[in-house]
Amino acid sequence: MQVNRVRLLIMAVVLVPLVIIAANVLLYDSTPIASSPGGYSSFTAGGKTFHLTYVATNDTTRAKGLMDTKVTDSTTELFVFPSSDYYSFWMYGVNSSLDIMWVDTPTSGNSGSVVYLAPDSPPCHVTVVCTNYQPTAKANFVIEAKGGFAAANGIKLGTTVTIN
Repeated sequence: MQVNRVRLLIMAVVLVPLVIIAANVLLYDSTPIASSPGGYSSFTAGGKTFHLTYVATNDTTRAKGLMDTKVTDSTTELFVFPSSDYYSFWMYGVNSSLDIMWVDTPTSGNSGSVVYLAPDSPPCHVTVVCTNYQPTAKANFVIEAKGGFAAANGIKLGTTVTIN
């Protein structure tokens, strides 16, 4: 009888955290891009169009960003803000260096230009030592992609970007 209680306790201690982790992965990483508010699915820069993997349109999804997400060469995330401002970013919990591109568009449109760029921003795993990337210009969109993306695609300050 005692052996069964010990087995049950061990199973509970092991299985409960696994279920919680699996639920978080499903909750954060399986939302299809087509269901994103605003209907954004791609962006065009330097004459090329790129598919958006993730779109963050509220405080919760903007705070999570690409934390705990496998970043590949094709991973991109669009952060949509209600107005142009100086939105800062950090790299806590990200598994790869990222290019962070701040884009400002007129209030009535989805086409603007890169106003600030933080290329190859390294990941950080200790919050107290994470760099805070603060733009010097206001923006209402931010795009994150794997480090080297901007240089490989000719994206620099002033590049025209259209959010589709």
